[in-house]
Order: sequence, then C-alpha cells, then structure tokens
Amino acid sequence: MLKRVIQVAFLFIGGALGLIFLPPLYAFMNLSSNPWLNNPYFSVAIGAALLFVLSFALSDYFVKLITWLEEVLFKLPAADLLFGTLGLIVGLCVATLVGVAINQMNIPVITAVVPAILSIVLGYLGFRLGFSKRDELLQIFTGKSSKKRLNDASGKEIQDQYKLLDTSVIIDGRIADISATGFVEGVLVVPQFVLTELQHIADSSDTLKRTRGRRGLDILKRLQDERASKVLITEVDFEDVAEVDLKLVRLAKNMGAQILTNDFNLNKVCELHRVQVLNINDLANAVKPVVIPGEDMQVVVIKDGKEHNQGVAYLDDGTMIVVEGGRSYIGQAITVTVTSVLQTSAGRMIFAKPKED
Repeated sequence: MLKRVIQVAFLFIGGALGLIFLPPLYAFMNLSSNPWLNNPYFSVAIGAALLFVLSFALSDYFVKLITWLEEVLFKLPAADLLFGTLGLIVGLCVATLVGVAINQMNIPVITAVVPAILSIVLGYLGFRLGFSKRDELLQIFTGKSSKKRLNDASGKEIQDQYKLLDTSVIIDGRIADISATGFVEGVLVVPQFVLTELQHIADSSDTLKRTRGRRGLDILKRLQDERASKVLITEVDFEDVAEVDLKLVRLAKNMGAQILTNDFNLNKVCELHRVQVLNINDLANAVKPVVIPGEDMQVVVIKDGKEHNQGVAYLDDGTMIVVEGGRSYIGQAITVTVTSVLQTSAGRMIFAKPKED
C-alpha cells in the first residue's frame, strides 16, 4: 500500500515538474512552434509519465526510508518530539527572517543559495536545541521539570540522578538488595535495548543462560514492586551503534546519567569516555572486612594454586587467599599470616603464608 502511495505521489510531482520546466526546455530547443508542445496538458502528461516510470526503480528505497523514519519517531518520547519540533519551527522562522534580509541584496548566487543553506542549518540546530533542552524549557513555561528537584540545607537545588542498569548488574541480582536498603538514590533507568538483550538470554537454548536471563527479569519485576521511586524503561535507541555497552555509554552522556554495572570491561570503557560508573563489585569490596598485612587468620586450604607450591583458600564472602607454600596443607585448617592484599574492580585477592610456630 505504501509503495502505491509513493508511486501516485511521483505521478503528481512529475506532472507539476513537467508543467514548470518543459515549456522553457521547448523554447531553448526551438520547438515552441509545435502545437502539441504548446499544450500545457501535454507537458503535464510527459512529466507525470517520466516520473511514474522512475518510481518503479526508486519506490522501494523510499519505502525503506519512510519505514526507518517511522521506527525512529515512534521510539522517541512524546515530550522530546514536541520540543524538538518547536525548536525546528523557531529555527525555520529565524532562517526565513534572515533570508528576507539577504534577498534585499539582489546578488543572484547568494540570494539563491544562502537562504536554503540557512533553513537546513538553523532548522537542524533548532531541533537539536529543543530536543536537548527539554527540561529547561519545560521549567520555564510551566515552572516544573520532568526531573524531580529538591533543596538541600543551603537552599541549593539538587537534581535526581538517573542511573542506567546494564545487563550484567540486573542478572547479578545484588542491585535489588542494595536498592531495598535505600542506599541507591535517584531513578533507575532500564533501556529497551538492555531489556531486549535480557529477553534474548532468557530465550536461549542453553539452560544456564536461560536461567540467568529469567533471573534478570525476576529482578527487574522485584525492583518495580519494591522500590520507593520509580524504575523507568526508556525506548531511546541508537541504530548506528551495534554494541549494547557503547549504546549505554552514549545514552548516559545524553541523559547526564551514571551507569550501574559489575562488568569490569564496561567499567574501563566508561572511564575512557568520562562517564561516571558505579561498580557493584567496588561497593562489595568496600564493605568487606579490612585485612591488614601481618594479620593472622584461620583458613582451610582446598586446592593447589597456579604457581609452584601454592595453595588456595577462600573466606566466607568468596575472597580468594593465595597461600605461598600451602600446597602441602591441602585439606587442612591452618593459621596464615597476610603478606599483601590486591584489590581491583574485578575483586579482591589476599596473599598469605603459613604462620611459623
């Protein structure tokens, strides 16, 4: 149906172009004396026929373009689209006023080209300005903002912070427990592309992946039911970016948001892009009991390590303890002395040696 509509549009546009451009072409080719060519209906018919034939080659491309535009526009929030359109109208009005002033110059090339360029540039800038400054414009006209604002003791405005959740932190599940304690402030945002990735994992043929994906969906439902402030699912997407992590980074930049994750690699990518990231593993490491070099502790060596004569033990919270010279103590409970502690966003590792009697 859409293809037929485009072909009919080509038919009418071709007729209009034939009526406008074909008579001057006949005069240039010294064919104006022909009575058939002087008939305007004949010019309309020729122009319409030419563009109608051309539509068979171009209509498929126009259908794809219109379909793509529909998908992009439907995914945009209504407020973003409204303020972007208002910005576009203002930009075009300014371009028109400047174009009127330029037309008074009567310089053929400038008066023909510059107004068109101004309309494109100022229209685009107006749309981008209205799109990105939606909250400020909304506050100016209504006295309200789409983001909740509070006042601290000094009277300074504090703006609620958006926090984007990635797939790994949702599947991990600890975010629900942390949120229930009230330590995570602001609005939790789940992008649709993260939810789509979570659904793909939940539909996987691999049993482990399917279980993890369903756990992630259960965690999201729990967040929506238990969280005092709302959990927002945004439809904003970036079709030109394939990687979910890069989409998250770009969305965080656009929203001025933080990213909640436990993915070590995403943590590094965020640091490179100057995006603030909150790593659940960092929080877990921060609340673990402090271990000081020289301190003694009781551990059970359960397996050998990677290096020669090493043994490996674990604390109750899962922290790995590498015991130098502990291979001969596998299966035994021994007292070790901490020699050093290595702590990163990926976790914490303790190095120790058996305590000398």
